[in-house]
Amino acid sequence: MIRILGIDPGSQRTGVGVIDVAADGRCTFVHARALVLLDAEDFPSRLGLLCEGLESLLDEWQPQQVAIETVFMAKSATSALKLGHARGAALATVVRRRIPISEYAPRVIKQSLVGRGAAEKDQVQHMVRLLLNLPETKLQADAADALAVALTHAHMSATAARTGVATHLLRRRGA
Repeated sequence: MIRILGIDPGSQRTGVGVIDVAADGRCTFVHARALVLLDAEDFPSRLGLLCEGLESLLDEWQPQQVAIETVFMAKSATSALKLGHARGAALATVVRRRIPISEYAPRVIKQSLVGRGAAEKDQVQHMVRLLLNLPETKLQADAADALAVALTHAHMSATAARTGVATHLLRRRGA
């Protein structure tokens, strides 16, 4: 059994999702939620809350692998920069623990779960619910996105193991 933490970084809310992957590839839901960072008094404090929240999750759920979504084009340069800072804080928190981390572009995540790199968010959430056998209740969007990142990593790792192709090469090809 391998435990994977998926992270959907954000400067206001960061989604986190934990799954277990059995040797036969079956994925099981463990935990998901959004770390809400809006209560902080300023942006640096938000980054501090993000690091503290991830530290707590790493302690509680003890993942062996972590997967994180890469930065996509944001609405503005300021938004992209803040998202980059949040992603950097998340990466640094995980790297300090020496946990292997893999990065996936939004298009690769959508392709992996839905079969189309331009899939809509609700299609991705639907597949997350199906793959993890979750009830039809509404998943919080950031948490669902984090579970999608974790599922993508599980699928990519299984494909890499079967084919002998390194996971980073599969990501580059958009498989």
